[in-house]
Amino acid sequence: MFTPEFFQKVLAWLLTTGLKIVLIVVVALILQKVVRRLGLRLEKIFLKRREDDESIKRSKTLSNLIIKSVNIFITIIAAITILGALDIQIGPILATAGVAGLAVGFAAQSLVKDIINGFFIILWDQIRVGDVVQVAGISGAVEDLNLKMTVLRSLEGNVHFIPNHLIDVVSNMTKEFSRYVFDIGVSYFEDVDEVIETMKEVDEELRTDPQFSEDILAPLEILGLDKFDDSAVIVRGRTTTKAGKQWGIGREFNRRLKKAFERKAISIPFPHLTLFAGEDKEGQAPPLRIKVTGELKENLQKEN
Repeated sequence: MFTPEFFQKVLAWLLTTGLKIVLIVVVALILQKVVRRLGLRLEKIFLKRREDDESIKRSKTLSNLIIKSVNIFITIIAAITILGALDIQIGPILATAGVAGLAVGFAAQSLVKDIINGFFIILWDQIRVGDVVQVAGISGAVEDLNLKMTVLRSLEGNVHFIPNHLIDVVSNMTKEFSRYVFDIGVSYFEDVDEVIETMKEVDEELRTDPQFSEDILAPLEILGLDKFDDSAVIVRGRTTTKAGKQWGIGREFNRRLKKAFERKAISIPFPHLTLFAGEDKEGQAPPLRIKVTGELKENLQKEN
């Protein structure tokens, strides 16, 4: 079986067709590396000398999409060229692929919707890699974005793969700037004006702190007394921060406000309960029997 003639044919094939295939693969790999290098330059072009977070996220998203698309195109061309080098008729394969693609197209309408929806999401700059968004009822940071799907990682670390055709509404929480809304509840017995002044003092203290000052874009907006709750009055305010910084600023503001309330003896509300024993037709109320037990009973006995 392994005669000298067989080895000569194998050697001849390796020096001709085999060498062509190796050359095609090498050229494809080189082109893909060149595309990656060009992708880094494209990021700088898309930035247009702007180094803000929004421009960086947008440039990375666009460059990654272009790199992936060009690499897929290079791979397809390389595969077709290799088939030609192997003397395999490409025409019938392409015709069969066209018919099969038409048949699959009817069954894969969601794929077409994914691509179209993904194209417009990227074109209109609705989502970028690094944004924190809510789409299809799921919230998380965007780890990857392409024409087929959007990949989110939630706060718990779960990774969600969302087909683009399921995205009808996009809520981007980190586009250009962000806001944090405070609903501060205090007791009905407190002076609302004093509460508002305390909130402003805490905000000013936070804005002068070097650790947080660069992330806060504007002073605290006091929207006023928002509503009367069951056991509290709610004062609403909001702060404007750099994109994605609102949660850290909000938590730090709440921590400092709690301490400020303690210093000024401003009470944070707790549920109140009013007992009504009822009245008869003569306006007389029945006695309300209360039984005291445990530690409270012992303390009352000591006081008496």
